[in-house]
Amino acid sequence: MPALLKERMIEQQLELATPLFGAEALLAWYDCERRDLPWRVTRGRRVDPYRVWLSEVMLQQTVVKAAVPFYEKFVKRWPTVRKLANAQRDEIMAAWAGLGYYSRARNMHECAQVVSREHNGRFPRSEEDLRKLPGIGPYTAAAIAAIAYDIPATVVDGNVERVIARLFAVTDPIPPAKPKLKKLAARLTPPTRPGDFAQAMMDLGATVCTPKRPSCMMCPLKGECAARAEGIEASLPMRLPRPIRPVRRGIAFVTLREDGKLLLRRRPERGLLAAMMEVPSTEWNERLEDEDEAVRLAPVRADWWPVPQIVTHVFTHFKLELLVYRAVVPVETTLNIWADGARCRWVQRRDLDNEALPSLMRKLIAHALKDAE
Repeated sequence: MPALLKERMIEQQLELATPLFGAEALLAWYDCERRDLPWRVTRGRRVDPYRVWLSEVMLQQTVVKAAVPFYEKFVKRWPTVRKLANAQRDEIMAAWAGLGYYSRARNMHECAQVVSREHNGRFPRSEEDLRKLPGIGPYTAAAIAAIAYDIPATVVDGNVERVIARLFAVTDPIPPAKPKLKKLAARLTPPTRPGDFAQAMMDLGATVCTPKRPSCMMCPLKGECAARAEGIEASLPMRLPRPIRPVRRGIAFVTLREDGKLLLRRRPERGLLAAMMEVPSTEWNERLEDEDEAVRLAPVRADWWPVPQIVTHVFTHFKLELLVYRAVVPVETTLNIWADGARCRWVQRRDLDNEALPSLMRKLIAHALKDAE
């Protein structure tokens, strides 16, 4: 179908669409089929904005199944925004370890402090004011406004984008099509129960209008879906080809002391994995440094033993390959001057679970120790 003709068809659909377009059927479906998630409350009960915010932060770039145990742990330990604000950052980072995208945890702590200090422990109601808070962008602001305060805000995540793209047969690729999809979604947001509508759209995308093999016969909007009418639902949304991730390489040094302690170093306050604890390593570059030269940059002087096999880890924008060297050193060992001792400390291996160690670092340590028992 010519692009101009399809654009005109979408415009006509928008002209005919009202905020109740499919909303009643979708909400009726949601009332019966909604997912049972720990941050949701039964209809008619008061919604806690803190729990909505906490769940939405955790769900950024994270699937529901992975987020649930972290959410439950956080709510049990810090049940209010004030308690989270008063927590030590290292405690929060340690509790977050394993969830990934660690800037979310730093922004979350800062946001909790701002809400506690400047808003008397209450999240603002408007999207505009919510977006002024650290770490809260357009999506999260809309989600809090709609779900916590029942304000008619348009909530568009990846699931909603997929539903909208299929509902209107939008063949423009993502990400360029995102503004169009949000405009279409905004026309569908009803004035009543906007929070339930937002969650219904998300549930529909997660459980029925799935990326592969959508269950169209179970969809409450099947009669209004343009993509299904054209038989192209499985191919939408279209996406631009992802760029090839570059590869970076380095050498990590797992240093064990004879008293059972392991050397960790705090990463810089800004940048990738900021302020997290790490296994000291060389810089991560496109080319691996000469191994003999790299060992001279180790944090301590020792007999370094190369651990067989490379450890790989995939970040959003690059793939990392690390060689791992291991050494056992006496208790009186001193750090080399270039190891930046102010950021280093020795930690008992049994206490590693309490450290803010990202999954990469835990992977490195496990790899180095797997045959060292």
